Amino acid sequence: MDIRNFTTRNGAVLPFSVVGLGTAPIGDLYEKLDEKTAIATVEAAHHAGVTIFDTSPHYGNGLSESRVGAGLRSAKRDSYLISTKVARVMNPFAKQASERGDVYSPGFAGGFPHAASFDYSRDGTMRAIEQSLLRMGLDRLDIVLIHDCDIWTHGKADVEQRFKEAMDGAYRALDDLRSQKVISAIGAGLNESPMAARFARAGDFDVTMLAGRYSLLVQDALDDFLPLAIEKKMGIMLAGVFNSGILATGAVPGARYDYAPASPEIMARVKKIEEVCKAHGTTIRRAALQFSLAHPAVVSVVLGGVTPQEIQSNVADAAAKIPAALWADLKSAGLLNASAPVPQ
Repeated sequence: MDIRNFTTRNGAVLPFSVVGLGTAPIGDLYEKLDEKTAIATVEAAHHAGVTIFDTSPHYGNGLSESRVGAGLRSAKRDSYLISTKVARVMNPFAKQASERGDVYSPGFAGGFPHAASFDYSRDGTMRAIEQSLLRMGLDRLDIVLIHDCDIWTHGKADVEQRFKEAMDGAYRALDDLRSQKVISAIGAGLNESPMAARFARAGDFDVTMLAGRYSLLVQDALDDFLPLAIEKKMGIMLAGVFNSGILATGAVPGARYDYAPASPEIMARVKKIEEVCKAHGTTIRRAALQFSLAHPAVVSVVLGGVTPQEIQSNVADAAAKIPAALWADLKSAGLLNASAPVPQ
């Protein structure tokens, strides 16, 4: 698999495989998964040449991290990169909080029976890192991201205070750890392009993980955030490039967009994109993956997977040939931003 080397602020060179493994699904995102299959999926990704494994305490209240650690237990530590996140601290003795109606961050079908609390303070950041290391059985992390400090997660009423807490607490703690070379890279993991740009302007970050805002269907980040990332020499890990599934499955009944059933308008647009892809002998899934990789700021597209077979499909789709005329036809049909970079 192709590797994109990225040099961090502290001089570390991180070898990003162009396809990474996003492990929210193996934290029981949509359904409770078989433990052995989840771990085998992580093992299959490593064997296929995946070097970047992204996880978070949020994914199943630590279950994803536990499964990632198990799947990489026999691998040489220098053969992979671990990206995890801070902002949530787990308490195994407390009751889980009830969900709020004004936020959109998804819940999980399963996971550990531990209560999560948001904590963007310095102490909370250090505690979250310690918990992550223990769950994964590691003694160091490669990338640590400030997680979900956005309207999507906190709502409009609370996001300003959370942003201040994150910059005053989590950012300073991570910056110190990076300067000590305890962590190679720091950044933010977000679902919103404007907030990603705000973090990029407020601090000195190496990387950002942006979910769902730059894809074959949505190019919100094209005009503001991605040019800023190039200016600041930040590496971008793209997640959610299938927009919760619809760009992988196509406009089938029950297709999801941004964690919810797709609207008729989204379904209609995706059908049009599918028709153009079919005319060029390819699939919308393959086109969505390769389009996302084409932007020069992107170091890896981080894809979810819950079986070894899905890993094999991801790797094959990244390597497949797509006719150049596909992109021109999508743009001429008004289905793709005219200024978006495309595969050459």
